[in-house]
Amino acid sequence: MALREIRLEGDPVLTKECRPVKAITERQKILIEDMLETMYDADGVGLAAPQVGVLRRICVVDVGDEHGPYILINPKIISKEGEQTGQEGCLSVPGKAGTVTRPMKVTVEAQDLDMNVQTYEGEGLLARAFCHEIDHLDGHMYTEIAEGPLYEVGPEEEDEDSEENVANEENGDAL
Repeated sequence: MALREIRLEGDPVLTKECRPVKAITERQKILIEDMLETMYDADGVGLAAPQVGVLRRICVVDVGDEHGPYILINPKIISKEGEQTGQEGCLSVPGKAGTVTRPMKVTVEAQDLDMNVQTYEGEGLLARAFCHEIDHLDGHMYTEIAEGPLYEVGPEEEDEDSEENVANEENGDAL
């Protein structure tokens, strides 16, 4: 496994729609392992393939629950319920956060490493993370839907927010 460079806002790859994955190859398994390692190293809770320069519909999410990490291949949101508004950050926009409204609960259909279709339900922070990462696969960033200007957050605040977010599932983290 290896750490990959996280692409930053302004990089054109982050604005492109990703292509579907037709089959899992050894190269894609390595990509997924690298994405997980990169996400954990950066203290994120999610990472999408375009954030490491790969235009494929793959993302990983780990909000610290008993089910993670989630490996989502060709994910799509099939239902949304409710609404939550909270802080959201992104590994591609380091040191910044914004207020974003997302669904409180989502159901996601995705393929796993064996290309079997799985259904995942996410609520609170997990729903936010699923939506955030799937947006990346469609070439969109949370900065497009942030309510008001982004604001600076320091490493201490990000760490505190991360613990608080997982415990309360009220706010987003660096996704």
